[in-house]
Amino acid sequence: MWELLLLMFERLGIIVTLAFIMTRLPFFRQLLDQRQLTTVQAFSITVIFGLFGIVGTYTGLTFSPEEGVFSSWAVSVGEDEAIANSRVIGVVAAGLLGGIKVGLGAGLIAGLHRYSLGGFTDFACGLSSVIAGLLAGLIHSKLKKQRIISVPVALFAGAAAEAIQMAVILGVARPFDLALALVQEIGVPMIVANGAGTAIFILIIQNVINEEERMGALQSQKALRIADRTINDLRQGLTPDSAKSACNILLKEVEVSGVAITNKESILAHSGLGADHHAGSSPIKTKATQEVIQTGKMKIAKDGEIECRVKDCPIKAAIIAPLKQKGETIGTLKFYFEAEKEVTPLNVELMSGLSLLLSSQLELAEVEHQQKLAREAEIKALQAQVNPHFLFNALNTIVSLIRTDPAKARKLLLALSNFFRKNLSASEKSLTTLEEELNQVKSYLAIEEARFFDKLEVIYEVDDTLLYKEVPPMTLQPLIENALKHGLKDKYKDRRLKISIQKEDDRARVSVTDNGAGMTKERLAQLKEQSVESKEGAGIGVYNVNRRLEMTFGEESALHIESTIGEGSCVFFYIRT
Repeated sequence: MWELLLLMFERLGIIVTLAFIMTRLPFFRQLLDQRQLTTVQAFSITVIFGLFGIVGTYTGLTFSPEEGVFSSWAVSVGEDEAIANSRVIGVVAAGLLGGIKVGLGAGLIAGLHRYSLGGFTDFACGLSSVIAGLLAGLIHSKLKKQRIISVPVALFAGAAAEAIQMAVILGVARPFDLALALVQEIGVPMIVANGAGTAIFILIIQNVINEEERMGALQSQKALRIADRTINDLRQGLTPDSAKSACNILLKEVEVSGVAITNKESILAHSGLGADHHAGSSPIKTKATQEVIQTGKMKIAKDGEIECRVKDCPIKAAIIAPLKQKGETIGTLKFYFEAEKEVTPLNVELMSGLSLLLSSQLELAEVEHQQKLAREAEIKALQAQVNPHFLFNALNTIVSLIRTDPAKARKLLLALSNFFRKNLSASEKSLTTLEEELNQVKSYLAIEEARFFDKLEVIYEVDDTLLYKEVPPMTLQPLIENALKHGLKDKYKDRRLKISIQKEDDRARVSVTDNGAGMTKERLAQLKEQSVESKEGAGIGVYNVNRRLEMTFGEESALHIESTIGEGSCVFFYIRT
């Protein structure tokens, strides 16, 4: 018994070697990942496990119960002989990893082969192989939520399957005395050896999975690090500068000899191997790159496909992947190598992921660019609404003075001309300083004061150290216009308007306060949310100012309005210093 046990463990070395080889097969890797197998793939993996079981049979030892003698290899089986083998390992592994169908299929293949060899246990061993596959498949179905079958479970499944085989031999094989002698001699060694062999098989698989998961984690960390370091540059789009920066980052992070990025016509940047003659801005000449641009599919280019015109160019292989926006190829990412053997599956997989990552960043850059254009267009449209609004009020004031005070009307027309000359230059940019805005307000008030016949007191409380801060053009004037049109319109004396720019903590507080009629809560709620019509046509300015402040600085700079009926109103906003 002990001699057989030692011999069985010696033969397990062959099984372990085959198990390791099987873990290198793509189909087998897919099975380990527990992906949904197609019919062809399921059939292929079943055949592989079945062949594994056949190898386990051939590496077994023939045994004659009558003579008590073992032969080295199970090549032929006499009528009074049986085989002590490790066939059950492949069948049980098939069921544990692939489920009932794969287990039954592998058991049937291995069982039919064993039956064809003959011997008085041929039918019993063939039948027990199918039962072993079924048993392992049932265990798989009970534990299918687990990432992989544990070693103790595999040990139990392998030992249990072999124990069942011993029971089947006793129940089916004849003559019974030979079957009993066989089981007494090989039963315990085979149960122990095949249980251990199945456990070792699963242990090898666990090590492969753990190794791949560690490699996957490292690759994920690398990809995230690259994404973090390249995102700011690629936000500018696919330009020579952004491409150069991305190439330098990739060259440091990825184990390649050179990196290049192209658009559809030319090389934008090249770092590392071959940079002395693969210069940026050079037109694309290689057919391999042009093929990737046309097909949108990754390509591995070998030495003859590099097509470098420099005789001693050290580049001997390349991986070329497309860079895409909205499904259209806009350029390529290239990894260069000094030898074809350096183009490993790991590098190919990494390149595939990086091309998708960089394409996503370029896609986001385009989205941000379009959003910026739309935001600028809306800001310009809002400014265009404010300017005619002020012009309408100013002209009404001047028209009223033409008959009563032509000289003053002429003075106001000059002031209006000066105001619009400054405003025209301000409208061409999205931001202006508080100092320029305050000068505009003073020009505006020079025109508006004419309406109040010097019965308006304007108070300025300004911290000069804050005048460099920027705001959207025409921010203060609509607020002041609203105060004059609504707050002070029906007040006939003691009209006061205060403009304040003061520091509060880490913010600048800009406010316009009047001592006029005030507003109801309903009107306060409406002013910032929509264009509020009035008999005088006012109200649109406050809404536009709020929209531009929010679009430029965010919600934290939105307008705040405080008002009390009969006591006046205060409109203010904050800018971070």
